[in-house]
Amino acid sequence: MTQTASKMVTQQDAAFDLAHHAVTLAYDALPTAVVQLTKHCVLDTLGVIIGAGKLAPEARTVMDFVKEMEGKPESTLLSFGGRAPAPWAGFANGSLGHMIDYDDRCGGGHPSVTTVPVAFSIAERLGGVSGRELLAAIASGIDIQTRLSLAIPDVEWTMTEGWFATQLLGFQSGAATAGRLLGLNEEQMLNALGIAFTQASGSREMAVGTATHARALQAGFTGQGGIVAALLAAQGITGPKNSLEGRYGLYQVYLHTKPDRDALIGELGTRFSTLDDHCFKAWPACASTRSPVGAVLGLRETNGIRPEEVEEIVVVGGDMHTQLLSEPLESKRHPQTSIDAKYSIPFTVAAAMVNGNVTLGAYTPDCRIDPDVLAMAGRVRHQTVPEERKTSLIPIVEVHTKDGRVFSKAEEFPLGDNENPMTQQQIEAKFRDCVSFSALPVPPENVDRVIDLVDRLETLADATEIIRLLSPG
Repeated sequence: MTQTASKMVTQQDAAFDLAHHAVTLAYDALPTAVVQLTKHCVLDTLGVIIGAGKLAPEARTVMDFVKEMEGKPESTLLSFGGRAPAPWAGFANGSLGHMIDYDDRCGGGHPSVTTVPVAFSIAERLGGVSGRELLAAIASGIDIQTRLSLAIPDVEWTMTEGWFATQLLGFQSGAATAGRLLGLNEEQMLNALGIAFTQASGSREMAVGTATHARALQAGFTGQGGIVAALLAAQGITGPKNSLEGRYGLYQVYLHTKPDRDALIGELGTRFSTLDDHCFKAWPACASTRSPVGAVLGLRETNGIRPEEVEEIVVVGGDMHTQLLSEPLESKRHPQTSIDAKYSIPFTVAAAMVNGNVTLGAYTPDCRIDPDVLAMAGRVRHQTVPEERKTSLIPIVEVHTKDGRVFSKAEEFPLGDNENPMTQQQIEAKFRDCVSFSALPVPPENVDRVIDLVDRLETLADATEIIRLLSPG
């Protein structure tokens, strides 16, 4: 017993390892694939932030609120223009980044929206931050959030424990990103991670049934909180050192488990799990709609199914998220807001079958009441499968036609998945589409220039040139 107790006492909390990782990860140590993925994350995230300007009514409310706070004009407020203190810019831009639910996904959460807005807010506050340093900071933050999530043994923990991964873990990834750019040493970074942990939150209650605006604010809170944690640590404020594995640390109190230490801190700096788990969204809806949408589009194209031929579409099985996005059935078939439509498998699958794609326009007020889409949504339902009979968490989509034919498909790797990646051209097209919905127009030549600069971000002496091009005037 004495030996066991000694081991428990002497084992260093994983937060020490992650703090070292955040401080020391060098751009030159990043694999080429990680650099390329991180650049794609930057372009994709900036696009979805800006696109919320016209597509999310609550975006203006958030921006007006932040502008009323006033303070030092350090960092840009994207889409709407103006400047705010870095923490408030992190809040505003992070909030917009999740409003249209088009941001990328990894490890059960959305790591780019918790890191990219933070990085640019701090870079503008500091000035003269190179593209290489920005990429290293974002890559470390994304890696830390991904590891924190993948270390949780229960693959459905966000449902069984009731947390959103983005908010619960995003404070730490935001603090790591900000702290890296601020030049924190290891002790300060450890404190920053501890201060970030003390803000941990993110109950799923904000999106049960009808989604609330608070659902979109997750990365706003983590962005602001992460920046504040790093700034306070830089001034000597301390935080709990054993924030992950301590008696009252993240895993014990919030998740009621012990982490997989290999997933959490194994091969730091050489293994990037993001490469295996990351996906970009090809369609602007909740990530759990991706598999059903991919299946429907595949069946539609391969078999030449016309919408008027469809008798019924049944989404069979899947995970707990699949069921959550399918019930209550009538409200999911007739969503009243854009975000509720994005959280609806019946509506989104119907839009895919009727239109042959799912675009940003599918969730505008006019398209949300499209009679053809609503009629199709009325023919979409979810069929549960008893847990003991499940062989996969990937739902099977069955399209039943009026002449009695049945076509079925389980899309394990929908477009945007690491096994079925979007092309550079598709990512650029998505960025252009998103930016076209900016509250303040961005000139086409600026959009072209930003795409070019992000593609060669590692060569830039001042990465914030990108933000200036996206914020004319």
